[in-house]
Amino acid sequence: MSTAASSPRTGQIPIPVDTARRPDVLLRKRMPEGHQVSAWWMIGAFVGVSVGVVALLGFFPGG
Repeated sequence: MSTAASSPRTGQIPIPVDTARRPDVLLRKRMPEGHQVSAWWMIGAFVGVSVGVVALLGFFPGG
């Protein structure tokens, strides 16, 4: 009996790369090829963050 046959296989296991299911991406969603996000989402996100920052700065007196 050979020691190589009885020992467990160690090392990295090759995993097929699927960019929509990478572990470092929390909420990735598959979109059709060529899909683009509407510019209105980016404008809305900018306005929302700006309003949030101004609202939080309103809690600090002075300036």
